[in-house]
Amino acid sequence: MAVPPFTLNLSPLSDSLLELSRVELRETPEIREKSIRELRQLLHEATDLHYRDDDDFLLIFLRPCHFYPESALKMMRRIAEFKKTHNAMLKHVMPEDERSAFEDHNIVNVLTNLDHKGRRVLIVNCGAPWDPKIVNSDKLFRIFYLVHLAAQLELATQIRGVVVIMDFEGLSMKQIKALSPAFSKRLLTFIQEAMPLRLKEVHIIKQPYLFKMVWTFFKPFIQEKLGKRMHFHGNDMKSLHKFMDPDYLPANYGGNLPAINYCGKDWFPCILDHIDHIEKWNSYGYANAIP
Repeated sequence: MAVPPFTLNLSPLSDSLLELSRVELRETPEIREKSIRELRQLLHEATDLHYRDDDDFLLIFLRPCHFYPESALKMMRRIAEFKKTHNAMLKHVMPEDERSAFEDHNIVNVLTNLDHKGRRVLIVNCGAPWDPKIVNSDKLFRIFYLVHLAAQLELATQIRGVVVIMDFEGLSMKQIKALSPAFSKRLLTFIQEAMPLRLKEVHIIKQPYLFKMVWTFFKPFIQEKLGKRMHFHGNDMKSLHKFMDPDYLPANYGGNLPAINYCGKDWFPCILDHIDHIEKWNSYGYANAIP
């Protein structure tokens, strides 16, 4: 399933997506209206929180929470807490500040096509392409953070969720030192508690023996739900293809599409197109934290 390269699909939901959301997320016109109304009321009563309350914005939180307003408010509170805890790193985070990390280093990439289930696929090159002396772990995290802010604007992605491929080819000690327990805890706390997206699958590929050291950092912070969605393939691309149709994968991963010939520089403008959303998101969280 293809979309225009490096642009978000902001079109209205199709009938098939609405049906998928009904089946997987309980979304019907009646439940959607009731849940939005109840979440808006809960948010008004939570005077320590500052968020927009228009319908489209509240749906960002209601969809991953299966339209349970109380759960959505808890997520909004966890996001506020995460932003408070990591204020020094995330306050006023903007794409322009991370331009060189996006444009000059092919660490984080997004497939131009969707997978066979219509999901966005994020590729993270955690091995040889990543030089932590140039792009440290804080910058790497901010790239993830900015990508997730853009992704949450896609209605289809809110429903279908996302897939992550973590490519550890060429992993060495310099990357392992950057993937510290502190970084691991921060990343996994964000993914599991403060990211309003449905993370459907995480695929670990091309990991060398040294990866065992990385896994000792990550494993203590992985909750059962995420653990069940993580899959380890090594260099066995046929194992990956059990989850991802090779007709939708590039040759880099044993797929039938051409090898990846683009980098962050090509898709960075997509992030810049949504500066307004990012600026507003920076102001959300605890009310007393507004600049």
